[in-house]
Amino acid sequence: MARMKDHDTLQRFLFDGTDIRGEITSLTSSYRNILNLNNYPTPIALLFGEFLVAASLIGASLKQAGIVTVQATGNGPVTAIMAECTQHQGIRGIVRGNFENIDIDTLSGSPDIAELLGSATLAITIEPQKGERYQGIVEMVSSKLSDCLEHYFQQSAQLHTKIKLAVSPKSASGILIQQMPLTQSAEQADLHWQHLSTLMDTLKNSEQLQLSHNDQLYRLFHEDNVRTFESQHVSFFCSCSLERTERALVSLGSDELLETCKEQGLVIITCQFCDQEYRFDENSINAIFPPSDDLLH
Repeated sequence: MARMKDHDTLQRFLFDGTDIRGEITSLTSSYRNILNLNNYPTPIALLFGEFLVAASLIGASLKQAGIVTVQATGNGPVTAIMAECTQHQGIRGIVRGNFENIDIDTLSGSPDIAELLGSATLAITIEPQKGERYQGIVEMVSSKLSDCLEHYFQQSAQLHTKIKLAVSPKSASGILIQQMPLTQSAEQADLHWQHLSTLMDTLKNSEQLQLSHNDQLYRLFHEDNVRTFESQHVSFFCSCSLERTERALVSLGSDELLETCKEQGLVIITCQFCDQEYRFDENSINAIFPPSDDLLH
């Protein structure tokens, strides 16, 4: 079996003669870079990988600059898990919960939403730089993220969607096909969809993690007219900056910040996504706040 050659790439494809499009993505160093910032137990890291892949696949649909967020909240050991993807396939994410209370020996070892999140909801948010923010929320109806995502698209957009996700501690991969608005008869569209969905079901997790994108697509659809597009690089990104951190500190007020600085010597803010530290001493805190109006004559 060929080794996977598509490291940190996303590729779009279409089925000529149908109203069905698709994306396939593979994460390696981008996935590991994010995991290296945290010490998640393996089952949580694997579920996190699925969310990152899902964000990459859904982010491919962005037509303009913006961010797609795939997030779930629940009442289990994991209380929140989130992954973001930009139009240019920059990904980041985070997991929150009471991990010290997790008994690893009782978990299945594979990504299981019921075990980790308990009763949970799934939210997908699209935030374009220009235009209105959109968010759809559904109950998570399965222990598999792929099933929950398919349910989301069926409920929120009434679009037939098929997703397969595969993760390991070192890599994560996913493939999505989706019915677009119809230009052909509903009967013909349904036949095409059933045919391609059935083929998708035959793809094994090991094949997703080991085969190149072209090999996966040939393995599944070599008798169909698949048209591929130029691949897009996927990388870890973080949008934190000194300027954004300073704007966040303004809401706390100078008195509270200066008191903290007096007690601790510095105010230290650590980005939850990339672990970057921003340090503020008394002079830098004073520089954030403009002179008070009562000093002006």
